[in-house]
Amino acid sequence: MSELKRTDLSTRAERVLLVAVILPNRRINQADPLGELRNLARTAGADVIDEMIAKRPKPHPGLYVGTGKAKEIAARAEANDADIVIFDNDLTPAQIRDLEQVTNRKVLDRSELILDIFAAHARTAESRLQVELAQLEYTYPRLRHMWTHLERIAGGTATGATAAGGIGTRGPGERQIEIDRRLVQKRVSHLKREIDEIDRRKVRQVRGRSKLPGVCLVGYTNAGKSTLMNLLTDAGVFVADQLFATLDTRTRRWNLGDGEVLLSDTVGFVRDLPHHLVASFRATLEEAIWADLLLHVADASSETVDDQIDAVNSVLEELGVDHADRLLVLNKLDRITDPTVRTVLANKHPDALFMSAVTGEGASALSEQVSRRLLGRQMRITLTANCGQGRLMQFIARHAHIEDQSFEGATARIQAMLPASRIAELAVFGDDVKILSGPDAV
Repeated sequence: MSELKRTDLSTRAERVLLVAVILPNRRINQADPLGELRNLARTAGADVIDEMIAKRPKPHPGLYVGTGKAKEIAARAEANDADIVIFDNDLTPAQIRDLEQVTNRKVLDRSELILDIFAAHARTAESRLQVELAQLEYTYPRLRHMWTHLERIAGGTATGATAAGGIGTRGPGERQIEIDRRLVQKRVSHLKREIDEIDRRKVRQVRGRSKLPGVCLVGYTNAGKSTLMNLLTDAGVFVADQLFATLDTRTRRWNLGDGEVLLSDTVGFVRDLPHHLVASFRATLEEAIWADLLLHVADASSETVDDQIDAVNSVLEELGVDHADRLLVLNKLDRITDPTVRTVLANKHPDALFMSAVTGEGASALSEQVSRRLLGRQMRITLTANCGQGRLMQFIARHAHIEDQSFEGATARIQAMLPASRIAELAVFGDDVKILSGPDAV
């Protein structure tokens, strides 16, 4: 078997065979189990030439699919002249190595493919750092199977040009894999420091903005968030009918008629989004964490819309976003030709708003709902708060728009705009907060 270029994760212009291993309790689209993976592969620029599905009670420890199915995959890949085999599952480094030996093809798993797409679509310095960190953290445990130059170098008697490692590496010898790991760890530490600074700067930026309420678009990738952003704000956000068309957050003013809010667009989610990506893109998703209202945009025309909604909710929970204020927006109404589909969705999601970001249908109703939820309920209060009560200060920072504040010792005097529904929640903090003036002054 010729050496596989494991450092080149790109699938561009390559012929791929898709494989899905269906395990018990795994939620998939029964009508098209490989639909999402097919879209991901095409987004990466691959030419999908064949597909296979296997069912197992549990993964095979060595080959994930078992020996017989692995040989079948190898035969199909050979018959179709496939360059790559892509699994809709996450594989261990050893499983990837063993499958590559059986198939004589490069093997990618789902996370590796998504990381490649993110790397191709990262346009800003911030998103490139986040993607690189995610890739390195994914790659680190797989280094042993990505390199063949594992000879020991810089032995104890090596001198001059033969001391490949230079000063500090002479001794009994060191494997190249150990040097690679040390370099990766050093780069990961550097990236984490840079991204931590981005996180802190992003938090300051989000919390220090104008005192307008914040609204954030979240949703499954390709659900139409960017199109909706352009419709509501004329933001000119890049729009394409592909997965992960944009990775960068944009914030614009949204005029609701009787007031303004700040509307932000975020990166889209998919099922089983790699954890490294979720952690790395936390700064990008800071808008969602601190938003006063989340607009959860879903593709109403998709057969898997309910699974997509669940996937988004799972990622939000992983980020620690616990918003009571969420509005489900069932988008792409213009693509629904069967009226019964809308009826079924309306029964499942009675509080959802139907609209089309392409035609503009439902945009007025969306503006009215957002205005009623945010602007209509904002009330000005003055309070004192114990600065040592971390949960209280976090609550105020997240839900209130501070207009003025001063400090005396450990007590902060704050004048702020706060949703009426949140004012009652201050009672749980007891004597740590006192409302001096406002609708519920005590």
